[in-house]
Amino acid sequence: MTSNIPAINTYPRSYYAASAADRMVSRPALTDATETDVCIVGAGFTGLYTALRLTEAGKRVVILESSRVGWGASGRNGGQAILGFSCDMPPLEAQLGYEEAREIWNLMRASATEIRQRIAQYGIDCDWRDGHLWTSILPRRESSLRQWQHEAAEKWGYDALQFIPKNELPDWLGTDHYCAGLFDPGAGHLHPLKYVFGLATAAESAGVQIYEQTAVVRYQEEGNRVTIESEKGKVTAGALVLAANVYLGDLDKNLSRRIIPVGTFMVATEPLGERAKALIPSGVCVTDNQFILDYFRVTPDERLLFGGGCTYLGGTPRDIPAAMRPALERVFPQLKGVGIEFGWGGMIDCTVHRTPDFGRRGNVLWAQGFSGHGVLPTCVAGRVLAEALLGEDTHLRSFMKLSNPPFPGGKLFAAPIEAAGKLWYRMRDMF
Repeated sequence: MTSNIPAINTYPRSYYAASAADRMVSRPALTDATETDVCIVGAGFTGLYTALRLTEAGKRVVILESSRVGWGASGRNGGQAILGFSCDMPPLEAQLGYEEAREIWNLMRASATEIRQRIAQYGIDCDWRDGHLWTSILPRRESSLRQWQHEAAEKWGYDALQFIPKNELPDWLGTDHYCAGLFDPGAGHLHPLKYVFGLATAAESAGVQIYEQTAVVRYQEEGNRVTIESEKGKVTAGALVLAANVYLGDLDKNLSRRIIPVGTFMVATEPLGERAKALIPSGVCVTDNQFILDYFRVTPDERLLFGGGCTYLGGTPRDIPAAMRPALERVFPQLKGVGIEFGWGGMIDCTVHRTPDFGRRGNVLWAQGFSGHGVLPTCVAGRVLAEALLGEDTHLRSFMKLSNPPFPGGKLFAAPIEAAGKLWYRMRDMF
């Protein structure tokens, strides 16, 4: 298996990178040969969670990162720690049955607790705040909020959700754009790049070795060992974890065919002062329940972070602020003409059915397919992969029952086919 994404030394310009610049640490590249119990490719959330758990259990761990810690989706995302997977629970129950699906839901709830514990345990200053509000724009979709509230309580044992009717929404949001909401106190939001930096520091303090600027060019399984090679170094390990998502490149083509890179983007306004609190008086993070959704929250320095939109044919708009302004002003017309200081994008790793793709083949394990909903699911992935490497693979075997086929059309036509399908959903949302 050959060829990972080439090394990139600088972080993309974003609000996150600008506000966490004082925490950036350069780590050396791997330039020699080393041995370890587990080698992980990718220093994002999944890789770091896996490494922390393994090191806490006494394992030696080496992480190889082709660019910088948190350079990909882990350091650029919306920062919304929302309970659940991108596919929601019905596909999981349909494929696994109720009992196994319930266990996976319990893992998700535990991950929300774990993130709070990690922040407290390691003193990670990452602007954490409790609360998420799921909203409906269309009256006909208000029923989906009530349905999930009922299902979460009656079926999955989660009775914390609070329905917010339209007449109460002004206490939560400074806009008339929505007709109802569903509040989840178990969710929350954070500064993802500060958080991933904190996880990396914690992992290194526990003994994990992290090498940046170390793109893996090939790996090979030999008996009960795996040899992982970069351009200037080599790692021999008892097991390999692939945690690079869309940035895996051609290192494992069988896995890469099961995800498609989808471009997504967001902006940060200028500081808004007193106007910021009026936008979201409740201080929660917000998403809507459209297929192509908007999501937003207010930062501690009184900016609005606003994300949404996606491109299935690669890349991001040339002028992200201009592309995002209509959606932002549609939700908050009082911000018409507001200054936008940052606009950035990146790739998310979507599977055909939006179900998570975790698995194992011999001594090689992987987790991918978070489909734009990864802050909590990556924490689940780290636990599941670490458990399997420590000899308890019950949870991993459940995830491996999920169907994650290659995208139809192959490398050349998968993206256009997917784009055409999503156009239908976009039109359905509009009309």
